[in-house]
Amino acid sequence: MTQRIWVLTRFLIERTLFSLTGVLYVILALVYWRILFPVEQGTPDIDNYFLIIGAFGAVMAFIVTLTTASRANEAANYPLIVRLPSRVEFLTAVLLSGLLVTGMLQLLVALLALIRGPDLFSVRALDIPPVWLATNILAAVLAVHASDFVTRGWSRVTIYGILAIFLFGQSSSSSLAPWFAQRLNSLSVTLINHSWVSTAGLVNRLISWLNGDGVTTLGNVLGFVFWPFRAILEAVINGSFDSNQALAPAVMLLYATILFMLAADLFANKDLDFIE
Repeated sequence: MTQRIWVLTRFLIERTLFSLTGVLYVILALVYWRILFPVEQGTPDIDNYFLIIGAFGAVMAFIVTLTTASRANEAANYPLIVRLPSRVEFLTAVLLSGLLVTGMLQLLVALLALIRGPDLFSVRALDIPPVWLATNILAAVLAVHASDFVTRGWSRVTIYGILAIFLFGQSSSSSLAPWFAQRLNSLSVTLINHSWVSTAGLVNRLISWLNGDGVTTLGNVLGFVFWPFRAILEAVINGSFDSNQALAPAVMLLYATILFMLAADLFANKDLDFIE
């Protein structure tokens, strides 16, 4: 199985790199380096190096994996898939090829940025690989879900819709809790009018909670999904990772694992509809 996945991965990497799209990606990486890491100015700050190249890797992981998935969805690959014992092997190869091409591009920018750049021979340099790798993997898995290669029915709308709800809820928790309280207050009045006093009492206690500690709690619950990103950003700005923030890359890998298992289930059970 490992050999089959590696052969498919090499095949997809060659199709991506040795194409016009691959050349455009290399040019994009060089332009990114030239604009954000000008040699004449230098980049002595390791925080900028950490965040800017990390952001580049996440964006490129999404775009490159989306491109690779699009190429994998071509009808020319049908003979490959039907010969595999499991479709998941092909999906794994798509993910690995996207990550490896992204790693090459990110490494190119990272090495060029060291020209008059920060000193990486420090303890802080050890924080870079796990954060960049976890971020790239999560972005690549999200790209797989966004592609026609994996999506089944409304699956990508559901996944990205849930993420949008959490994101919106996190930023609007201060106004969301009072809105819920108002709706529940109307429900409480209706319950009292129908003589459901005990149920109305429970609703009123929930209203009191929303008007009190509920705002903070609701914001924490809705913002939990994005905690790893906030933790990494705060740690980089503060100059060190504490014991809780050090778990952020592991949590991101957990997210990626769950999403990949979901993608494997969707891909393994969908009706394949390749494009010409």
